[in-house]
Amino acid sequence: MPTAPTAHEPIAVIGAGSWGTALAIQLARTGHPVRLWGRDAAQIDAMRSEGRNRRYLPQAPLPPAVAVTASLAAALDGARDALVAVPSKALRETLERLKPHLDSDTRVAWASKGFELATGLLPHQVAAAVLGARPGAVLSGPTFAHEVGIGLPTAMTVASADERFARELAQALSGPNFRAYTQSDILGVEVGGAVKNVIAIGAGIADGMGFGANTRVALITRGLAEMLRLGVKLGARRETFMGLAGLGDLVLTCTDDQSRNRRFGLALGRGADPQGARAGIEQVIEGVLAARTVLAVADAHAVDMPICREVHRVVYEGREVRAAVQALMSREVRAETE
Repeated sequence: MPTAPTAHEPIAVIGAGSWGTALAIQLARTGHPVRLWGRDAAQIDAMRSEGRNRRYLPQAPLPPAVAVTASLAAALDGARDALVAVPSKALRETLERLKPHLDSDTRVAWASKGFELATGLLPHQVAAAVLGARPGAVLSGPTFAHEVGIGLPTAMTVASADERFARELAQALSGPNFRAYTQSDILGVEVGGAVKNVIAIGAGIADGMGFGANTRVALITRGLAEMLRLGVKLGARRETFMGLAGLGDLVLTCTDDQSRNRRFGLALGRGADPQGARAGIEQVIEGVLAARTVLAVADAHAVDMPICREVHRVVYEGREVRAAVQALMSREVRAETE
């Protein structure tokens, strides 16, 4: 029977962006040798020589236990678990590159958030399609890479149908300033991670337009209702959306300017067009792609998601932000629980 990771067993982190780097640092803090893989050989060389990820997480030095590499084979050699931290649009390609290097008992987790654009599949469904039957887990929750990287107190969720994998991965991550919880509703956790980015764009738009706290809280609350409607329709448990990967992640992303989705919305609300709003945000804005995929999945399942629809119209259809707000405020009166 497979054994839990130990301090002598390496863990591979695939993706040397801000979040992958932060997770590698956290795993090293808890005593695990980590191989951190990135596709950009020049970036990896710079990280190795400078002892930090100057491009994405300059404030957080890499512990000695983190070995950076541009070789997937080297990263995965002997690793019991592989943790994939790439944007959702790159998840399938990354898993396909991983597959030839995985041992038969290697367990794979991911921290990607969002439906796949071409198929409408959630990350766990993409993983099953590429990797077949093997233990899988998703990491999600209210976390900013910078705060994890510098060791500020953080909590998150590890969800898996494999209870043992979820527990062992949560234990591997947990330390004095990091607490990981487990649960089995992987679908609900992933729906929360996809929808919250779209709602955060809407909250940013409202704040960029100068609306107040009342508006922001209304958007968060009604955004949670949209998230819950879609998740339950797809088969998730309602209580999942009251936890870290639902309400927790939604509030964080909608209210703090570390969120790229919120900053994108702020720029839209202040009059920028979508292309201009992207200027200065050097990393992927997950909510831009999610606005398209979430709406497509909602329409396919006849789920009403008016905030997500208006964000889509602003981002992709040239709708004026004030017209979007007016459309939301002029909807017919209905019961709050509908």
